Amino acid sequence: MRAIERAASWTGGLLILGGFIHLVILLASGSTWEGPLSLRKPATFGLSFGLTLVNVTLIVSFLPLKSRSRALVLAVFTAACVLETFLVSLQTWRGVPSHFNIETPFDAAVAQTLALGGLTLVAIIITLTVAVFRYGGALPPPLGLAIRAGFTALVGAQVAGAVMIATGMRLVFGGDPQDAYAMGGWLKPVHGVLMHGILVLPLFAWVMARGDWDEQSQMRGVYTATVVYALIVAVTLISAFVAA
Repeated sequence: MRAIERAASWTGGLLILGGFIHLVILLASGSTWEGPLSLRKPATFGLSFGLTLVNVTLIVSFLPLKSRSRALVLAVFTAACVLETFLVSLQTWRGVPSHFNIETPFDAAVAQTLALGGLTLVAIIITLTVAVFRYGGALPPPLGLAIRAGFTALVGAQVAGAVMIATGMRLVFGGDPQDAYAMGGWLKPVHGVLMHGILVLPLFAWVMARGDWDEQSQMRGVYTATVVYALIVAVTLISAFVAA
């Protein structure tokens, strides 16, 4: 692995470890799983961003990108993942919400930094998605299909996150911060399902490639898995709209 890929992978591993530690503390303390102050939030951020960072780094390592472009993209993506996870964890341990919180100048600065980090993640993910569709032909067709579908889902996760932020901030600026905490996360299940398509679908393609399957059977299997995954996303999205 290249130096930037090793650094990104180790950083992702540390994020996963941090998320796991928060999860253990949450379980051991018997604290609540609900609300903006729950340790569930730094736990899920650490685990999700860590897994995503490790998996994206592995996928990018197979793309024929220029060394400087690869290093820049992975460095910025790694920094944004760390920043988002750190600020969420910081605010939770301070006993204040991380998102939709502009009660003090410091809290407002944290919320704005989280938004900036989110925009950075969106830009990097879109850039990598374009690269995957452009250079994915160099990969085995079943794996290429799975990676393209996974990155498309990851873009969808960023859209869902942006909608939640916009919903919450609209309520905050409208004078209803409590409603923002209650209603801002209405797309969290959809966001979560979409976020991990980049892990599930390529992993499925990799497992099939290790089995006694010819390429045509692998393509059918990955295509079926992608359709099933899309149906799960659709059902989750419909459920979110019904619940809202």
